[in-house]
Amino acid sequence: MNKRSYGFTLIEVMITLAVLSLLLMVGLPGMATWLQNTQIRASAEATQAGLHVARAEALRRNAPVRFQLVDTLAAGCALSNTGTSWVVSLADPTGACDAVESDAAAPQILQKRSGAEGSPNATVNATGGSSAVFNGLGRVSGAGAITQIDVRNPAGGNCQPAGPMRCLRLLVTNGGQVRMCDPAVMDNTDPRFC
Repeated sequence: MNKRSYGFTLIEVMITLAVLSLLLMVGLPGMATWLQNTQIRASAEATQAGLHVARAEALRRNAPVRFQLVDTLAAGCALSNTGTSWVVSLADPTGACDAVESDAAAPQILQKRSGAEGSPNATVNATGGSSAVFNGLGRVSGAGAITQIDVRNPAGGNCQPAGPMRCLRLLVTNGGQVRMCDPAVMDNTDPRFC
């Protein structure tokens, strides 16, 4: 008589769990760094998208449109060079960032983003100011405009090459061009070079 066995033996299950545990322990530190780096990229890409929206709206409307970094999207918001939230509007949204998006009602907010959306650990440091006003030609107008935005994640450690974080930089030209680059890249032939 031929006996068939079904299922797994206890030894097979224990070996499988041991191998999975070992793989998890080896991969977990790399996964944590990857997740922290993802927050930097999410914040940088969202900020770049906000700058592009402001420029596109200025061109479409042939009128000035503001991109402003703010400390929060609550009623008492203030402009901040280190604000991770941003607002694209036709008028100054200071103190009214909680207003609904509407190009008719003051402060005429077209789009906004909270810094906590997908990137709670990311930090921002803008050089040149906390806002950029794009004119009807798509150029940055006025003095004190944002020229550079550095995006970091101190929760994950230092930026490369001293640490594991792949920090990013957004460059804003007077012509209205917005470019993302990597400050850790030293080869000036690399397209990621700042």
